[in-house]
Amino acid sequence: MRRVRLRDLGITVGRLEPGPLNAITDIAGVRVGHATVVSDSPHVVRTGVTAILPRGEEVWTANAFAGVHSFNGYGEMTGTAWIEEAGILDSPICITNTHAVGVVRDAVCAYAIQKGAPQRFHLPVVAETYDGWLSDANSFPITRDHAFAALESARPGPVEEGNVGGGTGMIAHEFKGGIGTASRRVAVGVDVWTVGALVQANYGSRRLLRVGGVPVGEAIGPDEVPTPWPDPRDQGSIIIVLATDAPLLPIQCKRLARRATTGLAWVGGIGTNGSGDLFIAFSTGNAIPPSQPGGALAPIAVHMLPGEAMTPIFLAAAEATEEAILNALVAAETMTGWQGRTAHAVPLDRLKEIVSRAKAALSR
Repeated sequence: MRRVRLRDLGITVGRLEPGPLNAITDIAGVRVGHATVVSDSPHVVRTGVTAILPRGEEVWTANAFAGVHSFNGYGEMTGTAWIEEAGILDSPICITNTHAVGVVRDAVCAYAIQKGAPQRFHLPVVAETYDGWLSDANSFPITRDHAFAALESARPGPVEEGNVGGGTGMIAHEFKGGIGTASRRVAVGVDVWTVGALVQANYGSRRLLRVGGVPVGEAIGPDEVPTPWPDPRDQGSIIIVLATDAPLLPIQCKRLARRATTGLAWVGGIGTNGSGDLFIAFSTGNAIPPSQPGGALAPIAVHMLPGEAMTPIFLAAAEATEEAILNALVAAETMTGWQGRTAHAVPLDRLKEIVSRAKAALSR
């Protein structure tokens, strides 16, 4: 069966409706781009860079409020010290492989200067997960040009998923993983807000994998679809980016980032000792001018949702995260990489069969 998205299989999760694209780009202004690097010579590499621009070209001049959360911190996300301090996101967010964080971080700084960004200096957000099982990570294949390509290719509209960008060589729940996205629209009073998620999924045990609560991972054993590892294991990491057009303050963004944990848990992520499970949430509901020496000192008017309005936003974040992870799994294709190792895609016909059978049993 050709690779599709979860809903194309007739499988829905959650109770809220997605946005038109069911993607993080349902939030106006958000753009996503990928640079995918696949080569067998001189080194076997399966890697790349994914870029998320919170406000398109205005990312440098109309900053966003943001918050971060570390569910388990065996990983890297640069720029978070300033976000924790000031709650301001003034750069794109890039995701790549573990050994390329420095290169991509420096590339974003150079890209900002090339674009004439007004900040005196740059502390961009770059996160990682490790693709060294399928890619020769020690050959350091990612260059500044790859980061620039991801940034330059960032567009609104549908988002490519699976074996693309930073997710090219990733493995999730012992199936081929990668990039996935989803969104949810939620009514809060008279307003309707959107929450979108984009994940780089590279974590998890197969036996814990659930789709809409159905224990799919237990039903598809290694005798049916081989595990990539010599022995079954729960390892790896996940990066989750949440975006919303709801007007949130930094502390509310931090609270939103924490709710990605719920969506991750629904799929079967538990935050193991060796996981780098790092989450960032930003809001485009306020446009904050960049801080500059000698700049205006007058107060800036901002909007925020009342605390009581946050619960439906939290639900939207959890549901979007859950479906984004499942879209990453469903979109990813079987890949053979470094040293002949193979990560098999989840079989879509079996996935559909298992979920359909479980739902039919519940409806009796």
